[in-house]
Amino acid sequence: MKTFIGTIVLLFIFLCSFGQKITIPIETENVATVLQTDNNKRLKIIYTGKSLKEHSEYTEIGKIYNLNSPGAASNNNAYSVAGIDNNFTEPAIAVVHADGNNSLDLLYERHTSSQTDDGAILTTITLKDAVYPFFVDLFYKTWKEKDVIEQWSVIRHTEKENVTLNKYASANLYLFNKDYYLTSYNGSWAREMQPVETHLRQGMHTVESRLGTRENLLTSPNFMLSLDGKATETSGTVIMGQIAWDGNFSLQFETDVFKNMHIVAGINPYQSSFLLKPNTPFETPRFIYTLSYEGKGRGSRNLQGWLRENRLLDGKGDRLTLLNNWEATYFDFDQEKLVGLFGGAKELGVDMFLLDDGWFANKYPRNNDKAGLGDWKVNRNKLPDGIPYLIREAEKVGVKFGIWIEPEMVNPKSELYEQHTDWVLREENRPEIYFRNQLVLDLTNPEVQDHVFGVVDGLFTENPSLAFIKWDCNAPIFNGHSKYLERNKIPQSHLYVEYTRGLDKVLQRIREKYPTVPMMLCSGGGGRSDYSLLQYFTEFWLSDNTDPLERVFMQWDYSYYYPAITMCNHVTDWSNKSLKYRIDVASMGKLGFDIRANELSERDMKFVRQTVSNYNDFKDIVWHGEMYRLSSPYENDMASLMYVSNDKTEGVMFSYLTNWRYLAEPSLRPVKLQGLDAGKSYRLTELNLHDEQKSSVDGSRIYSGDFLMNAGFNPNVNSNRTSVVIKIESVK
Repeated sequence: MKTFIGTIVLLFIFLCSFGQKITIPIETENVATVLQTDNNKRLKIIYTGKSLKEHSEYTEIGKIYNLNSPGAASNNNAYSVAGIDNNFTEPAIAVVHADGNNSLDLLYERHTSSQTDDGAILTTITLKDAVYPFFVDLFYKTWKEKDVIEQWSVIRHTEKENVTLNKYASANLYLFNKDYYLTSYNGSWAREMQPVETHLRQGMHTVESRLGTRENLLTSPNFMLSLDGKATETSGTVIMGQIAWDGNFSLQFETDVFKNMHIVAGINPYQSSFLLKPNTPFETPRFIYTLSYEGKGRGSRNLQGWLRENRLLDGKGDRLTLLNNWEATYFDFDQEKLVGLFGGAKELGVDMFLLDDGWFANKYPRNNDKAGLGDWKVNRNKLPDGIPYLIREAEKVGVKFGIWIEPEMVNPKSELYEQHTDWVLREENRPEIYFRNQLVLDLTNPEVQDHVFGVVDGLFTENPSLAFIKWDCNAPIFNGHSKYLERNKIPQSHLYVEYTRGLDKVLQRIREKYPTVPMMLCSGGGGRSDYSLLQYFTEFWLSDNTDPLERVFMQWDYSYYYPAITMCNHVTDWSNKSLKYRIDVASMGKLGFDIRANELSERDMKFVRQTVSNYNDFKDIVWHGEMYRLSSPYENDMASLMYVSNDKTEGVMFSYLTNWRYLAEPSLRPVKLQGLDAGKSYRLTELNLHDEQKSSVDGSRIYSGDFLMNAGFNPNVNSNRTSVVIKIESVK
């Protein structure tokens, strides 16, 4: 009997082997992920690696692995499911059907591929449950030259009643490597983007946020995973990117018995089970990543270029330099004090004056952070002539005017809270918990969405020439409960998802009516920085920590995922470092000032004007050129990096002392430049020399690109030359 059954099984396997397997390569110029159906129409990931010249050879890749083990047959599923006995990996999706069944068995149904309007290739694969009318569409959008892949899923069904989604990931990856080093980023206020490297062994490592808003406060959605050992700036294999979701997220890295890597990325299912109605698609956020075989530097340039050209609002455009009043006045200002600062902005040479927190509310004046938030009416004691007067006065001296808002939040001590407590996310049976003395408004509610849109619309209606918005968000969601969801009999587990969708709706409306106005994304510092929001914002505020030494490290780590044009860097009085050092560090992005300009000495003002002029000369290279990290502050006594124009005719190099110990040796060896043309000749000129400072850089010398990239150049950073900025120009 056993022999007979064995024969039948073998015959079945033999017959299935004649079934046609579907092979689907997802390709960029250098990277390929290959999907293939098995004999049972289940879609597998059979390869993630370098793209092949012969496409026909992709069909053979699955045969070269011997990854057969009890309990591991489903490890490389293209979209892993919960509820099937032979799947022991972390699921990308977990559901409960209308009849109470909690299993899925997704089979390949069809796929299409087409070119999109933005020059990418979009591959769509439809999977269907073997029994239920339940579908998952997998989307793979690829940018060939950038080696960037964008993945997401759309979940839908035609069952008779609602289906409960307990997990609904954007993407599911499987990597056939065997030695993984994950860099993730932890932090807190003023300590954002602190890198942590973890050597991943067999098992699960999760990076997640559960804060609802200000979701990046403690953990970043960005990640860097080195494959086959540690990668460097210029060598090794690395996958890097982020889950682009302005809400609770989860990145799960699971190393299996074969030492292969299974990655599941998407919305964090924490308290977020979702009732999906029939014929109502649920679209997940985008998981965006690149795979580089030339180290971390190439990977970061892929992401920087993609963000500038394909996601960031006005990524190819210009930016405004500014003077902000926050650290100069905090809440203590009036109309005339502000007007008195406008001249300082003009004298510095910046484009705009930005009015920060404290300009609104009357019944509960915004004289500190304990009152007034939510009452977006000009404070008549401070500003009797209103915002229009300030704009006119700023324009008289030749600078534009921008303003700070925090429209998603409310102080309990406010008229808005008194009149619309039902608009506030709060649990009536629990004590209110405050973060910066405030609570979060309920953006699941269309009325609240109208209110938040109205804050922005009202400002522009009254002030058509308003030039800039700084959008803040200081509080996470505590004791989250929505009266709107309650009234409409929608489960509270929808709150985190619907809040994020509500914010997206507001920002879409703003951009439809005001498509070009620059807006800074801020969240108590760096609490928000995901790619999904940067389609609405021109830039973001990295951190309230503006100490220039700390910023060298912070900007270094942010730069792996964001181009310099997105990063707002302000010169402030946070530290005792020299004015030159502070300006040089802030010049590695979108330059701004938050100082008492009227208190600068004539000597310092002259120096600042010169540095702003220099910045205006090279800023286009920093904003739109290619970035190269040359000397890491984590490994050396100085940081050095450079930006090179796309035609390789110009560049700018920044070098900073990061170790003030006597034994530090920042200039012991030359720094090898990158990104130049080996066949071109270059002249190096030092910029931002303070007062009578002498340069050690011989501006008359001509160097070949070959020499600068292979022998190097020594910027001579030391305790007397703590920061050095060098302009690089090709000569004939």
